[in-house]
Amino acid sequence: MNADDFDVLQTAARWIGERRKVALATVVKTWGSAPRQPGSQIAVRDDAAFVGSVSGGCVEGAVIDAAQAAMNDGKVRLLEFGVADENAWSVGLACGGRIEIFVEPLGGDAATALAVLNEARREGRAIVRAVDLISGEERLIDPRTEVSAWGRAAAEAVQADQSTRVEIEGRPWFLGVFNPPLDLAIVGAVHIAQPLAKMAAITGYNVRVIDPRKSFATAERFPGIALWYEWPDEALTRAPLGRRSALIVLAHDPKLDDPALAAALASPAFYIGALGSKRTHAARLARLKAHGFSDEALARIQGPAGLAIGAKSPAEIAVSILAQMTERLRS
Repeated sequence: MNADDFDVLQTAARWIGERRKVALATVVKTWGSAPRQPGSQIAVRDDAAFVGSVSGGCVEGAVIDAAQAAMNDGKVRLLEFGVADENAWSVGLACGGRIEIFVEPLGGDAATALAVLNEARREGRAIVRAVDLISGEERLIDPRTEVSAWGRAAAEAVQADQSTRVEIEGRPWFLGVFNPPLDLAIVGAVHIAQPLAKMAAITGYNVRVIDPRKSFATAERFPGIALWYEWPDEALTRAPLGRRSALIVLAHDPKLDDPALAAALASPAFYIGALGSKRTHAARLARLKAHGFSDEALARIQGPAGLAIGAKSPAEIAVSILAQMTERLRS
């Protein structure tokens, strides 16, 4: 789930607290070139106000109508739109895909469930919302502790970072995955770090720029980005990299880059990148190997960082790095 989807649930909780009727619509399955992924959501209020998106605009009107009907009769609905569906054509879904959307009215007990879900998200704990697509029954699952069939399926979905539709005990369930935010640690407040920090934040990462040189890491150069003035080994000890973390070293200074890479290699970070020429990278690997890292461990470092797209400018190099991070995350 991304930041936009989380906002949907925060808004739904606020509306319920204001004693408004609310319905939630969730993409539960897609085929072909559907515009939104499973887990994408829209919350609809009784006056047709809404937040979120389930199709990028293609079927929102029809879904809002279904949501209002669900609020009126209290029944869940499973909608399907596709190129063969005249209603879908009329609202613009002519791109060759199909999309299945579950619409549910949020009853009086929804406030408690949303509070638990939103609190887990704020604390950075993975949580899964399981919904029976026939009855609308809801379960909130902690994948770390739940040992039932739902718990096992939730743990797999969390590991894959993918909301999904499954069958459990002969019934269709949708598992909405709410993983902790992605984390990007950028070491070196250099020019390339500026567009990279901005692009990564837009993509949904919590970004921190680590550089003890306060003349480099300034709020003017990195507006809205967390700036850490410790040495990288200190910063990464205080807030270690996890399995949803990426690290990129850009400083071109072994005093900054090498300790950061050592910390990353000792972590489960999904991406470790280092900027520099092939010669620079070879020298970097030799230094780390001398400190006891194996060839297998060093192979985790993407260096020179970024996909080979012919990037020249700092912004283009940032694009290539973010693209490589995405490739590693989703592979």
